[in-house]
Amino acid sequence: MRSASVGFQCPSCVKEGSATIRQPKAAFGGRAVGTPVVTFTLIGLNVLLFLVTTATGTGLAFGGNPSPLFEKLALAPTMHPLFAHGEFTGPFADGVAQGEYWRLLTSTFLHFGVVHIALNMFCLYLLGPTLEQSFGRLRFAALYLLSGQSGAALSYALGPANQQAAGASGAVFGLFAAFYVLQRRRGGDVSQIATTIGINLAISFVASSYIDWRGHVGGLIGGALFAVALVYAPAGERRWLYQVVGGLGLVLLVVGLVAARTTQLTTA
Repeated sequence: MRSASVGFQCPSCVKEGSATIRQPKAAFGGRAVGTPVVTFTLIGLNVLLFLVTTATGTGLAFGGNPSPLFEKLALAPTMHPLFAHGEFTGPFADGVAQGEYWRLLTSTFLHFGVVHIALNMFCLYLLGPTLEQSFGRLRFAALYLLSGQSGAALSYALGPANQQAAGASGAVFGLFAAFYVLQRRRGGDVSQIATTIGINLAISFVASSYIDWRGHVGGLIGGALFAVALVYAPAGERRWLYQVVGGLGLVLLVVGLVAARTTQLTTA
């Protein structure tokens, strides 16, 4: 028996009563969340992979001896020229253009050093809970992943063919954009987030010799597009359908960029 406001109730009665209570909704669809589980899970995955790749070779500060796991998961557009000319052989000779498309996803959970991951995870910790509570867990997870893939796709499409890229920065820039769109939709002050985006973009371009500005811009655009679909979808029972269509449109854009670059690299 379960204690009630008046007397006691059997467990089955309590279960039936709970089923009739409407679950609270997030502002733009999905269930409302308390603890930002997705945010903490993403941080945990990034930190875990950083520790594993560090233990297998990646330097703690700004790089070092390469980790075989890092080499296999990082965004490498195509095989290194030394492999192409037969001077090296091994399991890490290929890149995305040779069919290793998982690199587009796995690279967004890798980092080159402790400063790199610390900055990205700090931003995720600041922005993630607010966005997760506004969009719900599933939509927030989709926002993060689609932003990361948008950044990876633009990096792959416009970056040097033989240069590695990695990091959650594309996904984080997507969260920047989503927070801006969310604030505009609510009529809030956007000056602070706009300044943050502007400063980080400026740093990306000024330090382009060692910062992948393409990944940042791609993540920013992808996050903005999907956030617009999330917050401006008409309210009602079919809101989710508009949001799904917006997400699928972004997926098609990413696939198109990847396919075009792959064709270019494999036919050159």
